[in-house]
Amino acid sequence: MQSTESTLSDRALKWVVDAIHPEAEVLSAERLFGGVSSPVHGISLRVDGEVRHFVLRQIDNKEWLQEQPDLVVREAESLRRAAEAAGVRIPAVVAFDETGSRCGTGMPALLMTRLEGKVVLEPEDRFAWLNGMAQALIQIHDVKAGDFPWAFAPYCNAASLDTSSWSKVPDQWQIAAGIVTSERPAFTARFIHRDFHPANVLWSGGAVSGVVDWVNGCIGPAGVDVGHCRVNLALLYDVRTADEFLTLYRQYAGDSFAYDPYWDLVTLIDFAYWPPEVYGGWTALGMGGLTTEMMIERLDAYLVSLLDRVSKTKAQADQRAKG
Repeated sequence: MQSTESTLSDRALKWVVDAIHPEAEVLSAERLFGGVSSPVHGISLRVDGEVRHFVLRQIDNKEWLQEQPDLVVREAESLRRAAEAAGVRIPAVVAFDETGSRCGTGMPALLMTRLEGKVVLEPEDRFAWLNGMAQALIQIHDVKAGDFPWAFAPYCNAASLDTSSWSKVPDQWQIAAGIVTSERPAFTARFIHRDFHPANVLWSGGAVSGVVDWVNGCIGPAGVDVGHCRVNLALLYDVRTADEFLTLYRQYAGDSFAYDPYWDLVTLIDFAYWPPEVYGGWTALGMGGLTTEMMIERLDAYLVSLLDRVSKTKAQADQRAKG
């Protein structure tokens, strides 16, 4: 994440210090950018002569909090559960303020450790980049979390999807909406990140060094994480890149993952429900050259590729049924 001068209040900083060590010295506090859903600050402290680094997330979206008042608790529990993933580093929970009353801001807050590494959106070796993300996601999905209390739900109501104001293929979007609002396929419930994409993956020394932003962690179909990452890749690059990620994930998952394009369509509609625009997190992280027109073209192209997958899947099922 990129950073700039801190806007943290003295009381919020005191809460951070008290959570770490009452005699800790604040060395720096800076606003981090790259995410757009809530204010995030990086804070460095000297504790017993050692410099330690932390991240403070504060939730300031009142509408989001009305819908999900337990967001901070959810992220804290997601982080704790995700820490069980073998081979993937996850921020550790230090403290949280469910209402923001102790921070004095009225914004629910979560303090966690800061991981080494940075986001990579323009890799020198795209195959290694996709491969690292696929391996990390497999390890997350291997976490045993059948008792996790938060469950997957779509962000948008596909039945009210209307792309006529921007898409060149609005009729095909309606076909996609019809598929999503039909019977949901069976799936194996797994622990999922729910917002897995390149801007939430950190890299150091050419390898994945951590996965961050766990506020949406829940139990749901693995295809939702795969699909969410794929639509991000289709927008950042193209359909081919999204398909390469799917191929790698399927190779690692083996028989534990039954791919169904239905979940790709669910996550795609999350992006198409409102007129497309370039994601602010990408530009904040230095990704240039993207335009709204490109986002529209790439969403349409990805949609067409998915509907083709649906047709082929149906044809294969019909062929098997005939023997």
